Parts: sequence; C-alpha cells; structure tokens
Amino acid sequence: MNTRVLIRSSAFFMGVLGLAASFLPQEIIAHFGFKAEALCVLVVQVAGALYLGYAMLNWMARANLIGGIYSRPVATGNFLHFAVVAVVLSKAMMSGLRDVSVVIGLAAYSVFAVWFGLVLFARPFRVEEDKVDRTPTTSREDR
Repeated sequence: MNTRVLIRSSAFFMGVLGLAASFLPQEIIAHFGFKAEALCVLVVQVAGALYLGYAMLNWMARANLIGGIYSRPVATGNFLHFAVVAVVLSKAMMSGLRDVSVVIGLAAYSVFAVWFGLVLFARPFRVEEDKVDRTPTTSREDR
C-alpha cells in the first residue's frame, strides 16, 4: 500500500482544519450555535494548534514508509486521533446533532481511521520504483 497519498492527504486535511480553527474560532463557534466567549475561543484555537502540529508531523513523515515497525508512532497517533474523533462524531449524531458539517466530518474521519487502521495493523510493503540502473558508470578500478 502506498502510504504517501494517505499521509499527504491527512496532512492537508488537518492543516486546513488547523488554520481554520486558529484564525476563525469565532466563526466556527457561531456556526454551531454557541456564544463566542473567551474560554471557548481559546479552546478552539488550542485545538487548531494541535491540528497544525499533526499536519506538520504528517507532512515531515511523508517520505517515510508508514506501517509495520516503520514510523509506527506516526501511524498509531493518527489512527487513534481519527478513530476517537469518528466515535465522538458518531455519538453526537446518535444524540441528535445532524448538522451537515458533522456528517461530512464523520465521513472524513471514518475514512482516515479505517485507512490508518489498515496501515497500522497490516503488513507494509514498498511500492516498486521504476527499474532504473543506478550503478555508477565508472568504478575505482577504472580510474
């Protein structure tokens, strides 16, 4: 499984959420019908910083083989994050919160949770690069 698409798309997804939560906390709070009090704005901005941190972690790990014993902390952290948020959003929907953004969020988080779960618990393999002969044209003996 090529994990580069997964890690890049999750970095982009969390980067967008992080930027939105960092710079538009009052708008996000108002969208869900709450009053934008100082503590609520602070919590949304802290969550935005966490999302930006995860986005940077994933972006910096984009060239690594993810899964198995390779970059296992990255896969574990992402799996746990996406799985727990998917469960929380499912619980919110069961309690009656049926906002479109919650449904879209649940779908996105569920896809990422399953995808990271497959990477974390399945055996990794590296995608073959083009069969290019990378041997040097001259050796030390030829010089």
